[in-house]
Amino acid sequence: MSEREHSGLGRQVTSLDGTLAALADPNRRAAVELLRKGPRRAGELAASLDLSPPAMSRHLRVLRTSGLVAEDHGGEDARVRIYRLEQKPFSELKGWVEEVERFWSLQLQSFKRHVESRRRKDRAR
Repeated sequence: MSEREHSGLGRQVTSLDGTLAALADPNRRAAVELLRKGPRRAGELAASLDLSPPAMSRHLRVLRTSGLVAEDHGGEDARVRIYRLEQKPFSELKGWVEEVERFWSLQLQSFKRHVESRRRKDRAR
């Protein structure tokens, strides 16, 4: 593996680690589910999840830091913050899961061929 590939892999793993850490909390996953339906204010998220505003703020900070969520200021009132999902970290997570799935699929296919080969040899005896 070249130095360039290795450094790219390191960034991807670091990014993936942040994504998985952020999604490890059920309240943050629930916030992501709500945001899948469209952008929302922090207060709406807190009310929907039955969380206090400070608790919701902490969860949103983790989601923002991991890059899963972006914050926009709503129109005329700069105090209003609107949160929306960012696609890139979810795409990276999906790509990683697909790579792992391909690996295990190939391993299982190989194992199946091995077992079938053994069965043929046993029948030939």
